[in-house]
Amino acid sequence: MTSPLSPSAAHPDERLDARLDARLDAVLARLDAAAERAGRDPREILVLLATKTRSAPEIAGAVRALHSRGRRVAVGENRAQEIVTHEDPALAALESELAVPRHFIGRLQRNKARDVVAFASLIHSVDRPEIIDALARRAELADVERDVLVQVNTSGEESKGGFAPDADTIAEAVGRIRATSALRPVGLMTIGAHTREETAVRASLRRLRTLREELADPALVELSMGMSADLEIAVEEGSTIVRLGSAVFGPREV
Repeated sequence: MTSPLSPSAAHPDERLDARLDARLDAVLARLDAAAERAGRDPREILVLLATKTRSAPEIAGAVRALHSRGRRVAVGENRAQEIVTHEDPALAALESELAVPRHFIGRLQRNKARDVVAFASLIHSVDRPEIIDALARRAELADVERDVLVQVNTSGEESKGGFAPDADTIAEAVGRIRATSALRPVGLMTIGAHTREETAVRASLRRLRTLREELADPALVELSMGMSADLEIAVEEGSTIVRLGSAVFGPREV
C-alpha cells in the first residue's frame, strides 16, 4: 500500500513545487558560490526569470519561491507574441503585490515595439539604431519612460544581434538613446559565446565589463549577462542580472 507521505501520493501541485524548490536550491547554490569567489553579495544580483513557453502558474510559483528566499527577482519575456499569453490576472496581482518588475529580453522587431513598451520597464535587447528609434517613438506616443540596455555582440558570432564591442560604437548608441525624450540607457547586455570552451565564454562576458569600464559612464550600472549554463562565469565577471530559464523551470517540453 502506498504511504501517504510517499512522492506518488503527493498532490501534483506539491510535486511540482518540490521540483521547483530543488532546482532553485541548486541554481542559487551555484550563484552564491560564484559570488563568494568574486567577493560579491549574491543578494544584490537580480534573478531574471526567462519565461519563454512557461505557463502563468509556473512563473508565479518561481516568483513566490525566489521572493521567499529573499532574492531580487524580475519576470523576463523572450517573445513579444507571448506577452498576451502571460497576462494572467493572478500573476499580474502577484507581481504587483511583490513589486516584481517586467523585462523584455528577446530579439525585438520594430513592429512589436508598442507591445514591448507597454509590457516592460526594462528592455534588454536594444541591438541596432532602428530599434532605438522605434522604441523611442512608441514610448513617446504612450507618454512613458523606459530603461534600456545596449546589447553588445561580444562573441562576434553572426547568429547574435548587438552592436560591435568597441567603446566608440557603444558610446554612439548610448548617445542616440539619451537624445530621445523617453528612453534611459542604464547598462549593457550580452549573450556569452556559444561554446563549451570556458576561456571563450569568459572572454565574451569579460568584454562587456571592460567596455563599461572604458565608457566610464556612471549611468551604465547594469550588466545583463549569464544564463543557466554560464551563470557562474557571468557572476565572477560582474553580472548584475542573470537570465535563468531551464535551471529554474526545468527542460522545456518539445
